Amino acid sequence: MLVAYLVVSVIWGSTYLAIRIGVQELPPALFAGLRFVVAGSVLLVVARLLGHRLPARGRDWRTNAVVGLLLLFCGNGLVVWAEQYTPSGIAAIFVVTVTLWLALFDAVIPGSPARPTLRQVAGLLVGFGGTMLLVGEDLGALRDADWRGPVALTTGAALWALGSVYSTRQPTQSGPYVNSALQMLAGGIALVIVGTAAGEWSAMHLSPRGIGALAYLIVFGSLVAYSSYVYLLRHLPPTVLGTHSYVNTVVAVFLGWLVLAEPLTARTLVAMAIVLGAVVWVRGRREKREDVRT
Repeated sequence: MLVAYLVVSVIWGSTYLAIRIGVQELPPALFAGLRFVVAGSVLLVVARLLGHRLPARGRDWRTNAVVGLLLLFCGNGLVVWAEQYTPSGIAAIFVVTVTLWLALFDAVIPGSPARPTLRQVAGLLVGFGGTMLLVGEDLGALRDADWRGPVALTTGAALWALGSVYSTRQPTQSGPYVNSALQMLAGGIALVIVGTAAGEWSAMHLSPRGIGALAYLIVFGSLVAYSSYVYLLRHLPPTVLGTHSYVNTVVAVFLGWLVLAEPLTARTLVAMAIVLGAVVWVRGRREKREDVRT
C-alpha cells in the first residue's frame, strides 16, 4: 500500500510538467481524451488476458462510468484546460485543495466508515498552509491570473474529490484493474466527444514534444499512477489519501530545480518540511488507530 501511495504522490507530481508541455502542442480535450482512451484500452486488454472479469452487475458499470466522468472527464479535463491560461505555480495552489474537498465530502456524505478527526483536520490545514508557503512567491500573481484558470481548477478539484468519495460509497465486485480501465474509457471517450464537437481535430498536429508528453501521461500518469489511485481508494480513507496532493507540490518544486535550475531557498525547504510533516501526521494518526483496533 505504501508503494502505491508513493507512486501516486511522486508520479502525479511530475505530470503537471507533461500536461503543460502537451497543451502547448495539442488541443486540450483531445490531448486528455486520447490519453485515457489509449491507456484504458491497453489496461482492459491486459486485465482480460490476466483473467480479470468484466463487471457482472449493472450497478458496477454505472459506478465506474460516474467515477470516470467525475475524476477524469471533469476533474482532470478541467486541469488540462486550465493550464492553457494558468501558470503551473498558481495551478498547484488550487489543485492541492483536493485534500480539503475530500475531507469535506467525506464528512458530509453519509456512509463514511471513518470520519475525519480534529487532529486529521488540523494536519490537513497545516499541510495546506505549508503548500501556500511553498508557492508563496507566486501568490501575488493570483490578482492578474486569467479567471478561467482558477475557476476551472477549483471546480475540477471539487469534482475530483466528489468522485473519489462517491467511489468509496459505491463498492464494486470487479477488480481494481478493470475498474481503472472502465473509468479511463468513460472519461476519455467523453473528452474525445467534447474535443470533436469543439472542432479540435483540425488543430491536431503531432510533434515530438506533444507525442512525448502524451506517451508519458499514458504510461506513467494513467496506467501506473491512476491504477494505483483506484487501488488506494479501496484501502485508505479519502482524508488520508488526499494528502498525496501535498507531496505532488513538493515534487513539482524539485523538478523545477532539476529541470529549470530554479533556486531552492530556505523558505522552500521549511515549507517542504511542513508539508511532509503534515502528511506523516495524518497518516500516522490513522495507523495508530488501526494498531489499537487490532
